[in-house]
Amino acid sequence: MVKPISTLGKYIMLMGRVFSRPERVRMYFKQYVNEMAQLGINSIGIVLLISFFIGAVICIQIKLNIESPWMPRFVVGYTTREILLLEFSSSIMCLILAGKVGSNIASELGTMRVTQQIDALEIMGVNSASYLILPKILGLITMIPVLVTFSIFAGVIGAFCTAWFAGIMNATDLEYGIQYCFVEWYVWCSFIKSFFFAFIISSVSAFFGYTVEGGSIAVGKASTDAVVSSSVLILFSDLILTKLLS
Repeated sequence: MVKPISTLGKYIMLMGRVFSRPERVRMYFKQYVNEMAQLGINSIGIVLLISFFIGAVICIQIKLNIESPWMPRFVVGYTTREILLLEFSSSIMCLILAGKVGSNIASELGTMRVTQQIDALEIMGVNSASYLILPKILGLITMIPVLVTFSIFAGVIGAFCTAWFAGIMNATDLEYGIQYCFVEWYVWCSFIKSFFFAFIISSVSAFFGYTVEGGSIAVGKASTDAVVSSSVLILFSDLILTKLLS
């Protein structure tokens, strides 16, 4: 019981240093732009690929498993849209990003720690926690709405490709279902949840990487711990946010 409480205390103390006032805003802004490209833009490919196939699979599964003479034909498109908006494009996509982005952040900072680059920044009088971690947090939070938007559109296109090329249903019925009773608030819910998840991924992964003790083996363990902890916290916060936003 003592270790989790101690870890939480260290995390809060580190975040206090991270969100302290930057010394040189121009230097931080340059780092912020680089992190947006590294963490956000470089993740667009995997988001598009996974969302496309998930959208196609959701459409097929719903068509094959809930088809009934008592149900309207457009229910496939309606259900596909709701799944993409409410859970996949925010929660499940962020779980995927926790594996890609989280391990990247933890291993990068962990390597800097064991090679004493962070110690060198501290000796030069730089607030290393703020300089290294704050741009990563802000960069991922800035790019997450873009990734969510791409995920939603890629999932819908995947569903349409299934209707067009696999011929499992009429594309007109799918289009009507996707437009049927559209609730704009669900899109905002997806964005709001993704902001929290982006903060969890970046801050938790940075914490494990920044506080590494040991050599290269410790870096690998920190990367694994970062992904596992981020995933668990995302699922837990998803439960709470879904209840609050519904």
